[in-house]
Parts: sequence; C-alpha cells; structure tokens
Amino acid sequence: QVQLVESGGGLVQAGGSLRLSCAASGRTFSSYNMMAWFRQAPGKEREFVVGISRSGRSADSVQGRFTISRDNAKNTVYLQMNSLKPEDTAVYYCAVHDGSWSMNVNDYAYWGQGTQVTVSS
Repeated sequence: QVQLVESGGGLVQAGGSLRLSCAASGRTFSSYNMMAWFRQAPGKEREFVVGISRSGRSADSVQGRFTISRDNAKNTVYLQMNSLKPEDTAVYYCAVHDGSWSMNVNDYAYWGQGTQVTVSS
C-alpha cells in the first residue's frame, strides 16, 4: 500500500504557473505503472488531468499546458501547470494504480488528500 501527500497548491493569477508535488511513502513508488493527476471543481465530477506510465508515456486533457514528471528516486511525481486559467480552479489529487494505461478515475485505488488550486481572473 502507498500513502500519497500533495503539496504546492495556492492562489495564482490567470496566466501564471504553479508546480504541485505528490510525495509517496510505503510501497515503492516505481512499482506502480500509472501515476496521474485528477481534479475536482465544486459541483463537478473528478476528472483526469494528466498521467504518466512507468515507460514514460504521458497524456493530458489540458492542451499541453500542464506537464507531469516522476522522480522515482525521490518517490515523487510533479505537476507543472502553466498558462493557468480561472477554469483550472479545483482541488487537485494525485493517484496511482498497478494496471495498464488509464484515464478512468475508477481504476485508481490510491489517492492523496488533495491540494486546492485557485486561479483568479
């Protein structure tokens, strides 16, 4: 089992940048195939933002504005967010799972507690 803790959220103006971190403890981080960031805005369902597999394959749903990276030695995954927009305001969660590539929230068994990102206009 793994424990995930996100950090780095905050308030930023539109057009700005933030970097979120997700530190893992417990089971070896690199043993999970998929790591991803999801977000949930008030009144909306949790949605996939960006993910990366152990092989390095990555994909995002934000037109390339966000980049995910993983540092297996530090047991940490990062989310670099650029050109932020007010509609990016949400609680951001990192998550991992053992299986094959997935953007489905239901496939991810392990989640962090989330970190709030607020983008002002």
